[in-house]
Amino acid sequence: MLTLEVKARVENESADTLRKNGAVPAVFYGPKEAATAISIDARKLASVWREAGETTIVTLKGLGEDKDTLIHDTQFHPVNGQLLHADFYVLEKGKKINISVPLEFEGTAPAEKSGHIIVKALHEVEIEVAAAELPHHLPVDLTKLVNVGDHITADQIVLPPSATLVTDAEEIVASVTEFKEESEEITPAPETIITTEKVAEAGGDEAASTKGEKKE
Repeated sequence: MLTLEVKARVENESADTLRKNGAVPAVFYGPKEAATAISIDARKLASVWREAGETTIVTLKGLGEDKDTLIHDTQFHPVNGQLLHADFYVLEKGKKINISVPLEFEGTAPAEKSGHIIVKALHEVEIEVAAAELPHHLPVDLTKLVNVGDHITADQIVLPPSATLVTDAEEIVASVTEFKEESEEITPAPETIITTEKVAEAGGDEAASTKGEKKE
């Protein structure tokens, strides 16, 4: 379980002051939680963010009852990549979560070994799932793709027992496309067009040449 110690934001304390003191301004909120401004140790938050992303429960401690949350949104400095702000969504106990979960493609498709192209059309699916079974990612087995035309649809992805698929079941996740080499177009040489005028000229020259030989 991932946890973070949080503190209530001091009134009138600026975000810049917090950051200079090694903290990150943040907020948590939820269906039954009023938006509450907090601060979190910058190094600990960065570490948890790298591990959790947006699909792993993070428990906030330090302000009354522990709160199971998801990191809902983050802001980073455009130049140095420093984490500037984070939003935490507090989960309701006993309620399922509607969330988009990233897909992780596993294995090598036999079709790819045969020289064909694997098209990965979908990189996440939306599911509704119990908080206790929230997956960090969902695996997609590419070894099922053997021949051109084979494909994997969203309803073939293995979900946790409590989960139901929200994404269209028939949406294609990955498929096989035939590899075709592009042939180079060879531009034909321009044809020589012989006109009757040229034939006549050629005949005249030949005749003149013949007459000259007879005179000699």
